[in-house]
Amino acid sequence: MAEKNEDIGFKKDTVSKLLSSFFKEDKTRMSGDAALLMAEMLKVFVREAAVRSQKQAASEDCDQVDIEHFEKILPQLLMDF
Repeated sequence: MAEKNEDIGFKKDTVSKLLSSFFKEDKTRMSGDAALLMAEMLKVFVREAAVRSQKQAASEDCDQVDIEHFEKILPQLLMDF
């Protein structure tokens, strides 16, 4: 099962296109390593959000994570990143 978790993530091309859409100048380029690093950061961010949301739900004795749990952890999560 650990092998499956390593396969889950964001595609380098998707991250590259997403970030490129925010570049102000057409001449701005991004290296492949930068796209891979950003993809890894996104993966860590999403995983941390899921874990914190699950812990919030558990602290409220809920069996299921709802958007409200995510909304409660979001401000601190953004400050931590």
